[in-house]
Amino acid sequence: MACCAFWSFSFYAILLISLSETATTTPLRNETDRLALLAFKNEITGDPLQALSSWNDSLHFCEWRGITCSSKHQRVRIFNLTSLSLEGHLSPHMANLSFLATIDLSNNRFRGRVPHELGHLFRLRRLHLSFNSFQGEIPAAISNCSKLFLLDISSNSLVGEIPPELGSLPNLKSLSLYNNGLTGSIPPSLGNLSALVLISLAGNELDGSIPDDLGRIANLRFFQISRNKLSGTIPSSIYNLSDIFMFSVSDNQLHGSIPSNLGLILPNLKLFYVSRNRFAGSIPVSLSNASLLQELYFTNNDFTGGVPMDLGNLRLLRILTVGGNRMGTGKAEDLKFVDSLTNCSYLQKFGFQENRFLGPFPNSIANFSTQLDWLAIGQNQLSGSIPAGIENLVNLRSLYLDNNLLTGKIPVAFGKLRNLQELALSGNGFSGEIPNSIGNMTELIHLHLDENNLEGSIPPSLGNCLKLILLNISQNKLSGTIPKQVMSISSLTISFNLAQNSLTGFLPFEVGSLKVLREIDVSGNRLTGEIPQSLGNCESLVLLRMQSNFFNGTIPSSLSHLRVIEVLDLSRNNLTGQIPEFLGSLPFLKKLNLSLNNFDGELPDTGVFGNASVVSVTGNSKLCGGILELQLPECVILAPKRQKKSFSLAIFIPAIAIAVCLVFSPCLCAVLYGRRNSRMKLSSTSSMKGQYTSLSYSDLRKATDEFSSSNLIGVGSYGSVYRGTFALDNTTVAVKVLNLQRQGASKSFIAECEALKYVRHRNLVKVLASCSSIDFKGNDFKALVYEFMPNGSLEEWLHAKEEGHRLKNLSLNQRLNIAVDVANALDYLHNHHGTPIVHCDIKPTNVLLDDDMVAHVGDFGLAKILFEASNKFSTTDISSIAIKGSIGYVAPEYGMGGDVSTLGDVYSYGILLLELFMGRRPTEDTFKNGLSLHESAKMAFPDRVMEIVDPLLREENDLVLECFASVVRVGIACSMQTPRDRMQMKEVVSELLVIRDKFLGAGIYK
Repeated sequence: MACCAFWSFSFYAILLISLSETATTTPLRNETDRLALLAFKNEITGDPLQALSSWNDSLHFCEWRGITCSSKHQRVRIFNLTSLSLEGHLSPHMANLSFLATIDLSNNRFRGRVPHELGHLFRLRRLHLSFNSFQGEIPAAISNCSKLFLLDISSNSLVGEIPPELGSLPNLKSLSLYNNGLTGSIPPSLGNLSALVLISLAGNELDGSIPDDLGRIANLRFFQISRNKLSGTIPSSIYNLSDIFMFSVSDNQLHGSIPSNLGLILPNLKLFYVSRNRFAGSIPVSLSNASLLQELYFTNNDFTGGVPMDLGNLRLLRILTVGGNRMGTGKAEDLKFVDSLTNCSYLQKFGFQENRFLGPFPNSIANFSTQLDWLAIGQNQLSGSIPAGIENLVNLRSLYLDNNLLTGKIPVAFGKLRNLQELALSGNGFSGEIPNSIGNMTELIHLHLDENNLEGSIPPSLGNCLKLILLNISQNKLSGTIPKQVMSISSLTISFNLAQNSLTGFLPFEVGSLKVLREIDVSGNRLTGEIPQSLGNCESLVLLRMQSNFFNGTIPSSLSHLRVIEVLDLSRNNLTGQIPEFLGSLPFLKKLNLSLNNFDGELPDTGVFGNASVVSVTGNSKLCGGILELQLPECVILAPKRQKKSFSLAIFIPAIAIAVCLVFSPCLCAVLYGRRNSRMKLSSTSSMKGQYTSLSYSDLRKATDEFSSSNLIGVGSYGSVYRGTFALDNTTVAVKVLNLQRQGASKSFIAECEALKYVRHRNLVKVLASCSSIDFKGNDFKALVYEFMPNGSLEEWLHAKEEGHRLKNLSLNQRLNIAVDVANALDYLHNHHGTPIVHCDIKPTNVLLDDDMVAHVGDFGLAKILFEASNKFSTTDISSIAIKGSIGYVAPEYGMGGDVSTLGDVYSYGILLLELFMGRRPTEDTFKNGLSLHESAKMAFPDRVMEIVDPLLREENDLVLECFASVVRVGIACSMQTPRDRMQMKEVVSELLVIRDKFLGAGIYK
């Protein structure tokens, strides 16, 4: 009895102790979760949707947005903040949420490394981090999360190898690592993932062969390893995975053949992609047995033979492409497979282009499903005419019949294909006229009718195709004039090519409508009249060919506006007059042909005229002068005739005009200056009000020792910068004093104040105070006070020399950090502080370095603030200063009057980045005649990149070479001539962080 009492007492004692512990530890654990969540929030630097606004003490953390707690313990079980535009780092304190089963932070803007501490979450089952900007390597510690069945870190910037330890996750069913920068080989250990259903490693830099071990994943259904650098053959064990429905190995370097029994051993196959490899042999006949097949991609391999005749049995087939192979035996029977495809009522895309198929155009194509939207059968040896009934394919968007042996007329019924966007009939033998009905295809974007035997005139109805960006009807037998309607298609951006026809008449004045067009070619016709002045409106032209016509008159002065022109050919015409000097100053001109005309006078010898290899002026018998290599006669200077009366008038009339101006100009200037002064004071006061601490002229005069020359740091476009020290707290500052006598200085002051009042960033120079006052002489005085940068400007570090030696030098480490700092500053201005700001003057002198060599962007005197209006950005009118920037760094479109945009800053940054690693200014004398810093880098990339690197950085090893190549690639991509070809700053930051982290980890820093 006593024994029972003892055990009863012991039981109740243990129970009480247990309850006591639960009562005391549960709140503590809850507090641990709350603190972990707050630590996560502290790492968030951007929350534009205010997603975390509920994360405060007014609510229990289990009620915070995105948080789901367990009902029993009130511990965080689900952490779901997907698609909320959150920006920042992922806190390692997440590991303290020990009850977490799901983390979903996909589709945000997280950066930095994936914390290895996540490996402590032993209950974690789902980890979604896709579509962010995470860098660094995949933490091997994730393999400790033994309950994990979904791991998705796709579409980030991860590098390094796939950790072999991931093969130890026994419950993993889905592994998505696609679209990163992963390298190395696929770990054979992944074959241990017996529960795996999905594996996607596409879009990386993986190399080596496909491990045979993957064939042990018996449940695998989704297999995607496309867009890598994999080589070798596909292991036969992979084909034993009979549950696979998605099989994608496209865009690799794989070879071998496809098993003949593929359709039998993979009966569940729906999607099969093997494009852009080196596969050979024939396409398996057994595919018709895989009745679930929907998409088949065999393009760009080395397949031979014919296409299986019974693919029409695949009733669910939507896509079949076998283009870019060596298929076809030279027999007409090869095309019989097309007939069977009329049974495929879901067929949307079909192509066998770039093969060796021969025979008549398959009439059965006209009976294909009306769902067909892409048909590509060009570059074969098809003959005959286009069959009647093809107009039934009313949903066609792309039709490629080019480079065959087709004849006959272009069907009038083509006009019924109202959805057609791309039509390629070039390189055939089509005859007759271009049907007027083509004007009904108003969705056309690309139209290729070149290299045929088309006759008659160009139908004006083509002018209805207002979405065309490319029109090529060259090398035909067309006659008549160029319709004004066609010449007015302002959407044309890529090419307008009418060359080698028999067109007559004038080049229409409406050519000036083509303002964004890159190429015009009207050569080899019979055009007459003068070159229209309106051609100068086509300021985006890169190529202009007008040779072999009958143009007369002089070269219009408006062609000086073609600031991005690279090829200009006016040869074989009847042009007269002097060759204008402005042609020599076109900055990107690489080929100029003015031969076989009637030009006279002296040939310029500057700019492009100084390079005989790119200029041709032969056949102009009245030309003289020029450089010796052009072998023109010397110019004879005739003595001027005596003209006493006209000379007297020429002196007398201007003298009177000057005298009048001298008498009245002081009055006029006084009036204008008074108005200007009052407007400036009002504007300055309003823009500065309430933004900065105000200092007096006397304060700054004392701080700079009366603006002593010994304190002068530098002189810029609109003023001078002095070092100053305030006696009160011994603070050293930089004082920018505006030279108000310089036109635009006051507006620069207002622009800089207006821009700087919006921005705060560690990589922007901080403004401490402003001063708008009167000096001791009663003159206006304006100044800005900045934090002082002890290490001066980047310009000094890159180019300061003494007796041929660099006074300062930057290590590779420092240059990469500076590149990232400046990119971060611009990314912030463009994307992350609210209203976008365009700096407009990025160059080394405006990049300042503090004690720790951290770079800060300064001088916002040309800055433009962009506001959104009608879905497009427009600039404020805070400054009417012409946006010119600095020579060598200013974006080409600004020189043509283009609108200010963030992509202008990207161009300047690209030049600065190349200068930072090449050690050469973009304004060096060696950069002329078409050569530039950008072109120099582009020509050396990637094989000869070490030849252009700053000599102080040259160190021959593979890692250094790869680092330089990566940076130069970014610099080239940023400094492309046309804005649409450039990277965005957010992409630049992401790329550079990957480069820096990669080479920091590789230990090449010095």
